[in-house]
Amino acid sequence: MDSFLEFLKLVFPASLVLYGMYLAIKVMVSKSLLAKELDLKQKSLEITLPVRMQAFERITLFLERISTDNLLVRINKPGMTAAVLHNDILEEVRNEFNHNVAQQVYLSVDLWSMVVTAKEDLVTKVNATFEEIDSEATSLEYAKKLLEQTIASDIDSIGLALSSLKEELSKYYQI
Repeated sequence: MDSFLEFLKLVFPASLVLYGMYLAIKVMVSKSLLAKELDLKQKSLEITLPVRMQAFERITLFLERISTDNLLVRINKPGMTAAVLHNDILEEVRNEFNHNVAQQVYLSVDLWSMVVTAKEDLVTKVNATFEEIDSEATSLEYAKKLLEQTIASDIDSIGLALSSLKEELSKYYQI
């Protein structure tokens, strides 16, 4: 029995020291892993932040470029027919959208949905207005009617998408 107590006198302190070392190493390793994880997140943020900011800029530009007044100023030329202007507007909206479709990767699902809805609302409004005018109308008559429809509209889906974009941007970048 004496030898057993002597053995415990040696093993017990050694096991306490060993356990203490285990805890110290465990804490050091977890701190090291946490520091590496934070460093990785920081590097990732440094890479994605500018790209994401550019996506917000491009979607803002897209929404501004497809607003009715901006489209008409850019596309309508003297002597155009309403049919040509109608086709040119739809083509411009499609091209702008296709050029920026990859930006959805950097936006929330809800925000991208609002951008798509804004585009679709515009296309619907452009088509509905074209159906309301005379088949021989000039582009100026069509443009005037389209602007009237836009002003009379209760919902400004492009404006809503822009304000939602600004809200989301402020969440990420504290603007």
